[in-house]
Amino acid sequence: MAVYTIQKVVHATFCVAIFIFMEETKTTVEKEEVVKVRPALEELVEGPVIAVDKAAIYIDLPPYGTGIIYGREYIAVRDLIKKTNVGDIIKAKVVDIENEDGYVELSLKEAKQALIWSEAELAIKDKTVFDLLIKDANKGGLIIDWQGVSGFLPASQLKPDHYPRVEDSDKDKILKELKKLVGTKIAVTMISANPKDGKLIFSEKDGNPEERQEVISKYSVGDELSCEVTGIVDFGVFLKIEDGLEGLVHISELDWGLVEDPRTMFKLKEKVQAKIIDIKDGKISLSIKALKDNPWKAFESTLKKGDVIKGVVIKYNKHGALVSIREGVAGLVHNSTFGGEEKLKEALQLGKNYPFTVTLFEPKEQRMTLVFGEQKLEDLPKEEDMSAHAGKKAE
Repeated sequence: MAVYTIQKVVHATFCVAIFIFMEETKTTVEKEEVVKVRPALEELVEGPVIAVDKAAIYIDLPPYGTGIIYGREYIAVRDLIKKTNVGDIIKAKVVDIENEDGYVELSLKEAKQALIWSEAELAIKDKTVFDLLIKDANKGGLIIDWQGVSGFLPASQLKPDHYPRVEDSDKDKILKELKKLVGTKIAVTMISANPKDGKLIFSEKDGNPEERQEVISKYSVGDELSCEVTGIVDFGVFLKIEDGLEGLVHISELDWGLVEDPRTMFKLKEKVQAKIIDIKDGKISLSIKALKDNPWKAFESTLKKGDVIKGVVIKYNKHGALVSIREGVAGLVHNSTFGGEEKLKEALQLGKNYPFTVTLFEPKEQRMTLVFGEQKLEDLPKEEDMSAHAGKKAE
């Protein structure tokens, strides 16, 4: 009898233990199931609006429960919420997976930002072209707006038509040119998006550098081209070679004669012939004077050091005075031969003819130096001294 009683007690105890174990297991499973259906922080969720009041909006988010937009998040989008009705589908971002009231806290503002950056990534991938308004400019480029996010268009990413053509990369002059574009629209593609820093980078250039290089590869140094003038600046002329491709003719390559202002020689859309003299770093350098007879050749066998010639003073520069002996052939009279710049200008007046003695003549390099008046060969400065003054070309 005692044994039977003990067996019953053991069996009952075992059953209770099993029951407790099963209940604990059930509770654990239920807890795990609850954890599994909670949304992730910063996850984008959507659902129908189930209630709207003066301080909050409630959204059904099965299987997560009920979402709520209230407080600061509600105030940030209250203009949008005014137009929201029960039943409207809303997409929002989770900012708290469960607040003290058991709701999933949501943010419409952050959801909008997240969607914008997702769209930005897609735009980069698809190379989508946007027609955007230029809001401002700085020394590095242009400020444009895309869906409320401020973007940057570097000057280096502008097409030739809009690129600030400024000599010596003077930043103040660059800014002045870029400011002219403010208030206009420009067709651009997005090339970089960084949501962490809130930065968008745009480009006006063609998005495929390989294609550009392929276009340039069709041309070689020495090619003679028929071009169109697309830009005239202080330091030269830009020529259209073909659609999307330009080259620069530096002021020193416009003519054999002295060019003070390229605008007096060319007009926009004028057709001109030019020769390619260099291709480097994706840029084509052109020359117009290379297609004209070189006037220096006429003196190769007739002019030498010690010869006395007549010339007209055509320009002063920081080194001295430029003297022309024929259209396109000019030499330098250095300040040092007069004891200073002021004394040189007193003795040599612009536009007047004077006799000069040649101290250096290198026609292949287009270099010539002169001294005022007739001087004996033995009294002339040493050739190495005059070479230092001559430079490569008289400009």
